[in-house]
Amino acid sequence: MTEFTIASFNVKNLIGADQEYYRFESCTPEEHAWKQSWLANQLLTMNADIVCFQEIFDKDALQSVIDETNEASNELNEDVIPDKSKRYHRKAIFRKLGYEPYTKEQVFFAPNVNDGRAGKRRPGLAMLSRFGFEGTPEIIQELDEPLVIDFPTAGYDSDESAGSYTLECISRPIIKAKIKIGNEVVTVFNCHLKSKLGEYIKPKGADFAPESDLVHYLPAARALGELRAMLRRTAEAYVLRKLITEELKQDNPVMVLGDFNDSEYSVSSSMIKGERAFKNYAWMRRHNAEHKGDRYTEQNDTVIRSQIEQYQLQSAEMQFIEKSQRDMIYTSVFGGVYESIDQILMSQHFVKGSANNIGTMDCFSVFNDHITDDAHAEAPYNKLASDHGQIMAHMRL
Repeated sequence: MTEFTIASFNVKNLIGADQEYYRFESCTPEEHAWKQSWLANQLLTMNADIVCFQEIFDKDALQSVIDETNEASNELNEDVIPDKSKRYHRKAIFRKLGYEPYTKEQVFFAPNVNDGRAGKRRPGLAMLSRFGFEGTPEIIQELDEPLVIDFPTAGYDSDESAGSYTLECISRPIIKAKIKIGNEVVTVFNCHLKSKLGEYIKPKGADFAPESDLVHYLPAARALGELRAMLRRTAEAYVLRKLITEELKQDNPVMVLGDFNDSEYSVSSSMIKGERAFKNYAWMRRHNAEHKGDRYTEQNDTVIRSQIEQYQLQSAEMQFIEKSQRDMIYTSVFGGVYESIDQILMSQHFVKGSANNIGTMDCFSVFNDHITDDAHAEAPYNKLASDHGQIMAHMRL
């Protein structure tokens, strides 16, 4: 039996001091020190074996957070772990209380190919694994072949196209890592999909897009900007979904973590998790029906359901809620709305009772005490603390 924990952590714009990441946005040395200390304390509290980080501009800045975490862990271990002269030093409780420091070889950083000069920086991702990595993790951002999404005409059954949307590069990289845990190799994806912030087109020769001028408010044009953002986010969800299904075809255990920038029941999240099967397909008329009563058989129903379930991912959060009496989970607040946009998904390999089961989730932790209104010192409007809660799944193989 092997136990491990795996977490998602959006750190909110981690970069070194006095470096302008977005226009006019930077941290003084004092602010950076505060942020580094806060992040290190969160990482120490989580004590996760695998951590998927989002919004990392600078690998050195992340390494400094990890170094501070390790220093604090050494002090903690001295306080709580008895030395070998004590006859009770081998008790199991001390293995739980102890903290295993991270090494530099256990950190992998994926820079953003869209990263630019000061004021126009774009964040990347990182992954931290106490188990190390099997080979070098992959970075997916610029697509080998552009994704062309064709749209049918409004008649749906027409052969004519109503246009297409082309995606050549996703907004932030995806990390795909193979991690050996116990006797199993698990494929772990870390992602950060496009946000809900609108995308506006700046006219040629103009200093800014008209929609950016809030004094001269353009509601319909700003709605079109949200549509562009949604289309990009769902296209990125498809890219991720395709990578996931390639692993599941090989019956590889898969876990997907990150900032989805959308809620549990959104279209993009549903795409990534996979289609949900109906309870019974035997009532449904066949796709090639030749008469009114030409429906799928009971045998067809079994085949259809097994194929759909093979490619499904299960939400760690939903598994936890099913075991609890109340839903108290949220990782983000925006515009007064509390929701979960950070997720941990897992393949059927980690679902109890599945045919290819190798383990289960024991517990699900949420570190969201700092996500509250701005009366709190660490509220989202404090740019130094993260504006996301951290989530962690406690797994058992």
